[in-house]
Amino acid sequence: MSHVLIIEDDERIRASMRLALEDEGYTVSDVESGEEALAALEGSTPDVVLIDLMLPGIDGFETCRRVRRTSTVPVIVVTARSDTHDVVAGLEAGADDYVTKPFVAKELAARIRALLRRARPDDESPSTFTFGDVAVERDAGVVTRAGEEVHCTRTEFRLLCELAENAGRVLSREHLLERVWGYDYFGDGRLVDVHVRRLRTKVEPDPAAPQFILTVRGMGYKLVV
Repeated sequence: MSHVLIIEDDERIRASMRLALEDEGYTVSDVESGEEALAALEGSTPDVVLIDLMLPGIDGFETCRRVRRTSTVPVIVVTARSDTHDVVAGLEAGADDYVTKPFVAKELAARIRALLRRARPDDESPSTFTFGDVAVERDAGVVTRAGEEVHCTRTEFRLLCELAENAGRVLSREHLLERVWGYDYFGDGRLVDVHVRRLRTKVEPDPAAPQFILTVRGMGYKLVV
């Protein structure tokens, strides 16, 4: 039974989210501020964290950034607006996915299932990939650059593995959404774009002029070894 932590300052929304997710079989904890959430995370690690962006005090963006400093737990940010700036800023802060209010409980539960799902590795696929001074150890869940470990979120790691397993091939955003975020997920291409940008900051010598993770205009992305 997976544990979900909800960070939401509106008591009615918090209660409805908790009841809906409990009906879906999740164990749910909830807090009303970023400060409470960070304190709670010091004592335990949930399987998924839902963060409302418009929190009082430490807002959702900063809460997400602080969570990311010490944890790879999957994060979904919740926003009342589908404004591109808010969505992208939430993803740049370290979120894996986002939902906008109002949302359908079944959709939220599906997003959580997609984040928790782990594709079974292909036995014929290599367990280690290298490009430049970067090494990806798929089975160990480790990325190193010049011998130093690189901190990646779970979603960033899955995205890097998908690109590496298909090195030289152009992968569309739709393909990456399906393979990385979940087979039953129909999502927003911005999720892919933001995560690619984040990966480039970690594995490229110059993220502004990438050598390995390349954009193929109008088609998608490919990793060049």
